[in-house]
Amino acid sequence: MIYAGIVLLALVALAPLAWALARQGAGRGRRESALRIQGAQLAEIDRDLADGRIAPAEHATARLEIQRRLLAAADIAEPEARRGSALPLAAALLVVPMLAVGLYFASHGRPDLPAAPLAQRLALQAEANKDSEALVARLREKLPTLDQSSELARQGYILLGNAEDGLGHLDRAAVAWHKALMIQFDPTLAAITAEAQTRLQGRVSAESAALFQRALAEAPANAPWRQVAEQRLAEAAKQ
Repeated sequence: MIYAGIVLLALVALAPLAWALARQGAGRGRRESALRIQGAQLAEIDRDLADGRIAPAEHATARLEIQRRLLAAADIAEPEARRGSALPLAAALLVVPMLAVGLYFASHGRPDLPAAPLAQRLALQAEANKDSEALVARLREKLPTLDQSSELARQGYILLGNAEDGLGHLDRAAVAWHKALMIQFDPTLAAITAEAQTRLQGRVSAESAALFQRALAEAPANAPWRQVAEQRLAEAAKQ
């Protein structure tokens, strides 16, 4: 059933392309259109003469001009490219769905698998949160026992801050990141810490502004957070 739905959606998506292809095949060329227009004009001036709306002399002059245009229209050459212009569209009608199906199955797509129920997804998320909370608890116990000036402690505090941030504990994350900065300064980490402090306090404090300033001074020119740091310092100057 699901495969039938996929086929139906593909047909709907390709319908405009097929319609354009059909329209192109049925379209008129420039010469045919010009001949039809001039023929209609001839019929119109004949009706005008019969109804007495134009004089015979005017009718003869107009008819001569239209006949001249008919001869010119007959000499219009239809471009050869127009005849073969339908080939790319026809090829696309076949290649696009085949390519889409190939990519789908190459990426191990399984349309027949049932969707995960909301309760199951919530249970998986809760289990993941428990694992993260267990990791945070172990880090909190272990980190105070380490040399607080060591690289191992610095990496531990960064990991703790990231885990706390993932659990939504931004205040605890900011504290952990700040401890890592006290061991060794890092411009990117300083900008992250200052931004966390700013979001928590609702303003750019003097400590956060100092972190932003030092981070900008020591960071490369292409640091992705540079614009945010400069904006925060501009906000601090207006306070």
